[in-house]
Amino acid sequence: MTVALLITTYNWPEALKLVLESVLRQTVLPNEIIIADDGSGDTTRYVIETFKRSSTIPVKHFWHPDDGFRKTIIINQAISGTESDYIIQIDGDIVLNENFVRDHINEAEEGYYIRGSRVLLPEDKTRYFLRSGEFGNVTIFGRGIKNRFNGVRIPFLAPLLIKKSKRSNNFIGANCAYWKKDFLRVNGYNNELKGWGHEDIELAARFINSGLSQKKVKMKAVCYHLHHPLNDRVHENVNYRVYLDTLKRGITYCTNGYHH
Repeated sequence: MTVALLITTYNWPEALKLVLESVLRQTVLPNEIIIADDGSGDTTRYVIETFKRSSTIPVKHFWHPDDGFRKTIIINQAISGTESDYIIQIDGDIVLNENFVRDHINEAEEGYYIRGSRVLLPEDKTRYFLRSGEFGNVTIFGRGIKNRFNGVRIPFLAPLLIKKSKRSNNFIGANCAYWKKDFLRVNGYNNELKGWGHEDIELAARFINSGLSQKKVKMKAVCYHLHHPLNDRVHENVNYRVYLDTLKRGITYCTNGYHH
């Protein structure tokens, strides 16, 4: 199977640089990297162009002008630009453990989408990494680290912690994976969801409604979330109502999505 690593980003080039460097350290590389850029400025473009020169695998940068939070639209566009069978999706503030891609590939299973987890780094540690331009060692016993259990990678124990379910409300776009054919079947992300929030669980609800199950993975596919202030959540409630409606009505296909 061919694998694309999808990275979403918006105007945080310092973080994206650390994320991309963590991709180069992977023990198993994806077949390509696709960057879904929701309208970042020139510095982000420069970081990506520089990275392309050091990458041994193709890097595709999808961009549209900045017109507010339009993450769903640019992700759909980025996925239309890959032929890969399988998509591993992260945000541009998620630094990867070197076995991240390998773990995801090993967990890929027909009939399932993957829900991963992440370690939340504190502000001071994040600031240090961004300033030095290098991602250093993270000990899970460090001060201020949240979700520290998510930093433990013990592959032989991971099968004991896998939860398979029909849940959708815990899905996070920051660390997830799905088959491209399943994504196309539900017509991708819902472009009607404007502004921050719940575009990921709404997609998961349609995955579930279309017959898939969620596979929640722990002790594998470890990654670290760089600290940042919370996004503007003005659309959150509206988007959540769309999610509930999708769930309740058993909707499997959004009309304004990958194809619109």
